[in-house]
Amino acid sequence: MAGQSVGALLLRRLRGVVGGAWGAGRDLATASPSRFAVLIFTTLILLFTTLFSLPAASASGTATPFADALFTAVSTICVAGLATVDMATHWSPFGHVLIYIGVNVGALGVLTLASILGLVISKRLGLRAKLIAAGDSNPMRAHGGPVNEGQAVRLGEVGLLLRTVALSTLVIEAGLAILLYPSLLIGGVDPLTALWEAPYYAAMAFTNTGFAPNAEGLAPFAQDYVMLTVLMAGVFLGSIGFPVIFTLWRHHWRVRAWSLHAKLTLITTVVLFFAGAGVFLLLEYENPATFGSMEAWDTTFQAFFLSAMTRSGGFSIIDIGEMHGSSLIVGSMLMFVGGGSASTAGGIKVTTLAVLALAVWSEAKGRPSVQAFGRRIPSDVQRVALSVVAWSATIVAIGTVTIAQITKAPVDLVLFDVISGFATVGLSTGLTAELPDPAVYVMALVMFMGRVGTVTLAAAVAATSRSQLYALPVERPIVG
Repeated sequence: MAGQSVGALLLRRLRGVVGGAWGAGRDLATASPSRFAVLIFTTLILLFTTLFSLPAASASGTATPFADALFTAVSTICVAGLATVDMATHWSPFGHVLIYIGVNVGALGVLTLASILGLVISKRLGLRAKLIAAGDSNPMRAHGGPVNEGQAVRLGEVGLLLRTVALSTLVIEAGLAILLYPSLLIGGVDPLTALWEAPYYAAMAFTNTGFAPNAEGLAPFAQDYVMLTVLMAGVFLGSIGFPVIFTLWRHHWRVRAWSLHAKLTLITTVVLFFAGAGVFLLLEYENPATFGSMEAWDTTFQAFFLSAMTRSGGFSIIDIGEMHGSSLIVGSMLMFVGGGSASTAGGIKVTTLAVLALAVWSEAKGRPSVQAFGRRIPSDVQRVALSVVAWSATIVAIGTVTIAQITKAPVDLVLFDVISGFATVGLSTGLTAELPDPAVYVMALVMFMGRVGTVTLAAAVAATSRSQLYALPVERPIVG
């Protein structure tokens, strides 16, 4: 009897502890989704670090060093695509399965993942969580400026949006895998092996990660334009963002019904895609180590492929380290911009660039407000865009200076890899694989801040904005 009473007492206490932790998680999920997102991502990284450290995760059957396991976990969960080990040969089949699962979990996005888990914990989304989730689907909705309801994702649609995220990921990756399978067979891959590599490549394309399951990477498929085009399509779909996919699914090609966010994302993405390809073609045309040894058609196609991959794709045919310094700068600029908001891509996002460009244009034209497609963009959206750029530039600058000081490597190579890590692109000059452990930790932090920091900063600014019932006297400092 005494043993039973002690057991019952311990059981009640355990239930109390679990219930308290569950309640704390529920309160955090509904009160501060951005903090909850950081907590979830940190927990996932620690979990995957432990799993990658297991001897069963490595091909050699030995434990992976902590620095490499941590870096791989961060790169996987943050869909960064950089690596300090040979991703194709270092990991066992179990390790590759972990990578596949990790990139798909990370691809759901910071706030989307937080909203889904918050929904599970609290059984329903609280008002603020709904606002933040709606803001992830359309950044204008999370801010206090006047927004036309036709442009906003209504609170009742948030649940539908979250289902669209999961369903679109499953459907798009499945479609990509089906299209990639024949190319793998033509390329000489064993049919059974291709059954694994096809969904793996599909996931790495849609999540904009860029890992390859084979040691040679894309080199055996350098002339397979069908496969490379499918990979570019996967990267494009992943980089435009779930809100744009949601809009296209609802309105198809009725452009007038598209949200301003969708229009800005698609237009800016297409412009940067063609502009990047043109600049790479111009700068690398005579470089024998990259495009110079190719025929005109190959050079043109590879320029477009490289432009698509610098937007956060991470796949590469050419040796990035052999590119001219001018091309590395252009690539860094494209990577810094990244893809669409609430997408698998990183960077400051194309809508941030579009809003700032529109603000500069409006100032040059002397307009009292920033306008696009018959809509006015509120000033608080412009402030968030400036905050994101300032935050991102600060992270990149500190990361570059720190790693350059640790490694004594050329600054242009360090800058390229740091921006690639921050923007979760995955392209590398070869520097990342040779980093000492202190620099590995710095780069891992840069990747984490790049994936989580800018989005949560925007969400925090939106969630903490308060109305002010008075105005201070105006005084204009000298600017410029």
